[in-house]
Amino acid sequence: MNRDCAWKSISERQRKRGLNRVCTEHTSREGKVLPVRKRFKVRATVLCMSLLFVFVFIAGRVAILSGNRSYAAAAFTQSASYLKLDPGRGNIYDCHFTPLTNAVKTKCVLITPEKESYYDLFDLVPSDLRSELYESIQKSRPFLLPVTGETKEDYPAFYRTERYFPSPIAVHLIGYVDGSGSGVSGIELACDEMLQGGDTLRRVYSATSAQGAFLDQITPRVVETRGSGSGVMLTLDASVQRVCEAVAREMMEKGSIVVMETSTGRILASVSMPEYDPDDPSASIDAQDSPFLNRSISAYNVGSVFKPLLAAAAIEQGIPAETTYHCTGSITVAGHTYRCAYGKGHGDVDLTAALEQSCNCYFIQLGLTLGGDVIEQYASRAGFGESVQIVGNLYSAAGNLPSAQKLGNLGELASISFGQGSLLATPVQVTAFMNAIANGGMYVSPTFVQGYVDGYSKTVTENLYAPVMRRVCSEETAARVTQMLVGVVEEGLGHEARPTQGNAAGKTGTAQTGRMDEKGNEKMDVWFSGFFPADDPAYTVTVMLDDDAQDSGAACRIFARVASALTYFEPQSGA
Repeated sequence: MNRDCAWKSISERQRKRGLNRVCTEHTSREGKVLPVRKRFKVRATVLCMSLLFVFVFIAGRVAILSGNRSYAAAAFTQSASYLKLDPGRGNIYDCHFTPLTNAVKTKCVLITPEKESYYDLFDLVPSDLRSELYESIQKSRPFLLPVTGETKEDYPAFYRTERYFPSPIAVHLIGYVDGSGSGVSGIELACDEMLQGGDTLRRVYSATSAQGAFLDQITPRVVETRGSGSGVMLTLDASVQRVCEAVAREMMEKGSIVVMETSTGRILASVSMPEYDPDDPSASIDAQDSPFLNRSISAYNVGSVFKPLLAAAAIEQGIPAETTYHCTGSITVAGHTYRCAYGKGHGDVDLTAALEQSCNCYFIQLGLTLGGDVIEQYASRAGFGESVQIVGNLYSAAGNLPSAQKLGNLGELASISFGQGSLLATPVQVTAFMNAIANGGMYVSPTFVQGYVDGYSKTVTENLYAPVMRRVCSEETAARVTQMLVGVVEEGLGHEARPTQGNAAGKTGTAQTGRMDEKGNEKMDVWFSGFFPADDPAYTVTVMLDDDAQDSGAACRIFARVASALTYFEPQSGA
């Protein structure tokens, strides 16, 4: 019977061997019973055939894969490393195509994470990077690390290009980038999208084994990928900027220096103090003197530097400059008493003498005569209350110009007449206003960026110089005010602004801020804004000292140093 257990006797020899019975649970196709031993042979044969088939299949598959180059390349790529030397970021240039970024090279070595590397390189790595070396050693990929001095031939050396000069300039205007190479502030941020990929991307290529050692058949090398060439050209002159920064570092703690080319409105220098290190901005985060603030484009109390505007408006409105006013040192308007500096009376003064001595009482009386509508009209033409576009979405502060309606209040009118009250302006705005007088009464809006350029061909691809021009006053009026401002430097409170060569014209200003220092003294915003040579102006310069305890003489002395230095420079010509 099929699948029945059949028992039968066996020989004595079999019984001794312990084989008492043989269970035949299977039958053949013919119905015959198969012994267990034969059944095992069948199973072993099937198993061997199966294993043979699997082996043949795997061997064939390996042969196919080994002959496929794409798979081989993919496997090799997994052992390859690309380490960035340059960010491939477009450059920022001055008006002469002098690069203001990507100018410093640092020696780096390419090393693998082996224990020996740590001991060999420890003394060659700058102290502030030794922790980075230790962390990198723990990883399984090659890495680049800056070093000083000579290294062993086992460590291939390359040069990494940094983003700044050894002594960076115009850091507030240019801004800085983060560790990934993206713009964080200033021009770097405003033009970030365009600058990305603008320059040649340089990377170190190498290949390593699974243990992290360099493959002998692959020599580490630099791979270059050409960028778009996109860059930004500023109107700054690097030489002028450096001169102004040198003067600022010596003579001011907090403040600004702005230099404008008179005929074109191009900003040749924009200095803000204190500075910060763009390579290590985190070191200045907790500083109390706001080193990240760009004071050249931030708004401050203006003070008496505003008075030339009233002088021009008065002449334009037909008020004789020879009209005199008797200054007793104070004047009362709408129940409030306003005083000249130190409460000192100036006696009988005309417009020229009032500017030279900065007589507050004279200009308050003049402002009451002109009225708020006229003052607001001329101030608006001169750029007060109007922000300046630097590039893209980067703008200066607009400051604050009280409306004609607000100036209907006699207190507001009296205050703005000598540059106080709610009037606020940036050093760039004050420079543009003073430049209008130097430029024959024609206002030219300030320009910081000349255009977009191709860094490879050194050509301008898009010219952004398109200044707004409008007349503030007639040439005759501007000429008369200029002569009065020459008197301020020659005979008046601005005598310390006189340069070593030639003559200059300008106006002082000491603006009350309402802010007190730790000793209870009011902090002042101190100004001098002027131009030179007075008879044929080439440069308009504004100096502003922020929260300064000094009088306007300090700003005058800085102006004189800058003007004296700039006499050796050739002004840029044309538009």
